Amino acid sequence: MATVLVTGGLGFIGSNFVHHLCAHTDHDAIVVDKLGYAARRDSLAGLPADRVEVVIGDICDAEITDATVARVDAVVHFAAESHNDNSILGPGEFVRSNVLGTYEVLEAVRRHGVRLHHISTDEVYGDLALDDPTRFTAQTPYRPSSPYSATKAGSDHLVRAWVRTFGVAATISNCSNNYGPRQHVEKFIPRQITNLIDGVRPRVYGRGANVRDWIHVDDHSSAVLTILDSGQIGETYLIGADGERSNLAVVRELLAIFGRDVDDFDQVADRAGHDLRYAIDAGALRDQLGWSPVRVDFTAGLRDTVEWYRENEDWWRGVKSETEAKYRRSGQ
Repeated sequence: MATVLVTGGLGFIGSNFVHHLCAHTDHDAIVVDKLGYAARRDSLAGLPADRVEVVIGDICDAEITDATVARVDAVVHFAAESHNDNSILGPGEFVRSNVLGTYEVLEAVRRHGVRLHHISTDEVYGDLALDDPTRFTAQTPYRPSSPYSATKAGSDHLVRAWVRTFGVAATISNCSNNYGPRQHVEKFIPRQITNLIDGVRPRVYGRGANVRDWIHVDDHSSAVLTILDSGQIGETYLIGADGERSNLAVVRELLAIFGRDVDDFDQVADRAGHDLRYAIDAGALRDQLGWSPVRVDFTAGLRDTVEWYRENEDWWRGVKSETEAKYRRSGQ
C-alpha cells in the first residue's frame, strides 16, 4: 500500500481519480487543492475518511508542497487552471498556476525522491484540419494556440527538463477532452446539460464544426493509474478513446436525450483562436501498457452524465447563475 498525493484533487478530473484510486487500489490519498472556484469539497463525498486526507493549500506555496510531498510515495499532478475562455480573459493566473505550480512540484519531488506523474492536455499540440486523417502522437510538435495550452506546454517542458537534468522519476500524459460527473458548469458538456435541465436552448460557438476527441473521465483515471504503475520513466503517453465528435453533433445528441428537436439551439460568435480539431492516437499506451478504454459508448456515457447532473442539482445549482452571467457579458 502506498500514499499518493493528488494535486488539484477537488477539481473535476482530480476528484474522479481519487474516487478511482479508492475503488480500485489499496492506496491512500492526500489531496492538495487551493479550493478555487472550480473545486468542490463535496466532490470527494462518500470516500473513506481514513484513506483520503484533504489539505487546503496552493501548490505555488513551496512550504506546503514540500511538506506534503515529503509524506507520500508518488504524486499525480492534476492541479491547473484549465478553462480556455478564462485564459484569454486573464492569462496571468494560468502562468502562475500551471508553470510556477509545476516548478514547485518538481522541486519538491526532486528533493524527496518521489515518483511523479504529470497530467497534461492534447491542446499543447495545437489543432488539426477537419479533413486531416492525422492524429496526435507523442512525437507531434508542440504548437499551442491559447494561453491555457501554452502554459501547459511550458509545464510539460519543465517536467522533461527535470527528468533529464536532475533525474526526476516522472512520466507525462496528454489526454483528450474529458466528460462525466463533477465537472464545473462552465465547461461545454455540463453547460449544455444544465441549460437543457433549465429549459434553455444550448449555445454553439460558430458553426459547431470544431471537433473534440471525447473520453469518459473514468477511462482517463484508469489510464493514469496504469501509467503510474507501469509507465516507463521519462516517457509521454497519449490517452484517448477514439471519441471524435463535432461540437454540433454533441449538442444534437444531448437534445435527443432530452427529447428535444435536434436543431433547437442557438449559434453565437466563435471563440478567439478556437482550435479546429483534436484527435488522439493512444496506440502506444494500448500496445506497451495493455490499457484500453471501457466507456466507449459515447451516447450511453452522455446519458449517464445527464442523469448525474439531474440527480445532483445541489452540487451545481449554486454556481450556475454566476457562470451564465459571465458568459452573457462576453456575448456567449
